[in-house]
Amino acid sequence: MNFLAHLYLSKNNTNIMVGNFIADHIKGNNYMDFSEEIQQGIFLHRAIDTFTDAHKTVRKSKRRLHKRYKHYDGVIIDIFYDYFLAKNWHLYSEIPLKIFTSSVYHLFNNLKETLPLKSQEFINYMISYDILYNYKNKSGIEKVLKGVNNRTNGKSQMHLAIEDLTILEKELEEDFTLFFKDLITFSNQKINELKS
Repeated sequence: MNFLAHLYLSKNNTNIMVGNFIADHIKGNNYMDFSEEIQQGIFLHRAIDTFTDAHKTVRKSKRRLHKRYKHYDGVIIDIFYDYFLAKNWHLYSEIPLKIFTSSVYHLFNNLKETLPLKSQEFINYMISYDILYNYKNKSGIEKVLKGVNNRTNGKSQMHLAIEDLTILEKELEEDFTLFFKDLITFSNQKINELKS
């Protein structure tokens, strides 16, 4: 899953949210430098990624995409699923998306100096372009896809994936809805395990 989903699945626990957000920038057991709850967020993130990669519905979504993306198909589906979450946010949260994303930006901006350098850089980018909120628009998704494509020096061809989203939106949204229900259940159970 991508950033918005990871943050949502943190259940409004700010420390778990921080750990969940920085997890991709923490290698191996470097999590030991952080508080227990931030570590729980890192472990939650890793568990979510493992669960997502193995889920049959996610695999079905990947197979729907054009073959040109090869091993980047998982990254594309992560981004698309954040689009469906943002688009249907009102079904999953009583807190409006704009308020949720603004509070996330405020939290991370205040903590920025204590986080890994790569996380700090992404926070600046995320706030400048209001990435989390703009996931709800195809134009926002297109910018994200172009940005990732640039970071792969054009190898991923992810800038073309907006075409797949347009053509396959109905099918992919159905996949997301099925999968996300399972993921919410899994994440809630995992948080309870980590806290016990």
